[in-house]
Parts: sequence; C-alpha cells; structure tokens
Amino acid sequence: MSKIKQYKIPVDIQEYDWKLVRERDGLTKYGSNIAWIEWKENGIFGSVQSKPKIGLSCMLDPHPFSFTWLTTSITEIIEQKEDYIKFKTENSTYELLHK
Repeated sequence: MSKIKQYKIPVDIQEYDWKLVRERDGLTKYGSNIAWIEWKENGIFGSVQSKPKIGLSCMLDPHPFSFTWLTTSITEIIEQKEDYIKFKTENSTYELLHK
C-alpha cells in the first residue's frame, strides 16, 4: 500500500482582509471577502445581505461554486463595531475582524 504525499502550501495572511476565529478551538480562517447569507424556510440558499443579523450565516470568500468557510445561522450578536463583530451561531461563537 502506498501513501499519498501531502504538501503544505504556505499562505501569506497579509493578502487577506478578513479573519474569522472560532472561539471554542481557535480555528482561524482568512479571506478576502465575506457575505451574509439568508436562508429560505426549506433550508435552501436564499439571498446575500450586506450586513449581519440574526438568522443569517457568514460566508468567507464566497464564489459561485465554493467558499472558504460557512457558519451556521447567527443566534446572537454579542458585540459589533465598524471592523469587528462577535456573534454566536447555532453551534459556535465567532469573532470576525476586518483589517
């Protein structure tokens, strides 16, 4: 049995405008864009909103057929400033920072 060789590709985090950190384990994702996603009642993708609010999900690096990270729906906005938001979702707490 042969092993698959894995390569780590270095990422320059200076290139990114957004940093998303999951509080429970420190998982950190970087992206150049975000979108706030509204869902239809049947759980199907609805529309993209310009500002966060309860019921929306945060999508990091939205593209037509992919994304870097997608949170579950926001249940509480803990703190919000111009370049920072801390929010709870259905199963995690996140901090999103804009540089």
